[in-house]
Amino acid sequence: MELMETSTVAPEDLPVPGLRAHMRLGVGFVNEAEIDPDLRRYLAAAISRIEAHTGKALLQRTYRLVLAAWRSIDAQSIPFAPVVSIEAVRVRNRIGSATTVATGRYRLVGDRHSPKLVATGAGLPSIPAGGNAEIDFTAGFGISWDAVPDDLAQAVFLLAAHYFEARTGASVPMPAVVEGLIRRWTPVRLTAGGHR
Repeated sequence: MELMETSTVAPEDLPVPGLRAHMRLGVGFVNEAEIDPDLRRYLAAAISRIEAHTGKALLQRTYRLVLAAWRSIDAQSIPFAPVVSIEAVRVRNRIGSATTVATGRYRLVGDRHSPKLVATGAGLPSIPAGGNAEIDFTAGFGISWDAVPDDLAQAVFLLAAHYFEARTGASVPMPAVVEGLIRRWTPVRLTAGGHR
């Protein structure tokens, strides 16, 4: 299984003013042209780390899930949430030729924690030996920062401020207060093979 991000968050969509306010960096007291690129970098790092820990896309964007086999004959869990829509499902043979699956053959079971692609008939289309399936989907709480749940937004600001103070990235241990804020959003792992 491989999950790829096929669109990105534009730098101007990052909540730099919110982080600046959180850190009490007053307008006019700092050189915004110098400090804003750093704030964007630490915000991007914090968002990425929170998303990796929770399996949640904070800001809406598109992804591609590539699978060698379905998890079950009639349903496939999508390991990132919340899924807004399924854009396309394709099956590729071993030489890479793709067949697009008709939208009437599947539906999205939306869930903030465990979304699934579910067959509308007896099962999902078979995947040829040596081939794969691709699911293109859109996930995220919304297109603007205001749509991100308050506890996750606060966790991002705290972690980004922590990075800013340390002047480093993901190698810094996650503060306990951030872990506490994201705990309810973190998937419960039921087996060694994953969750859901």
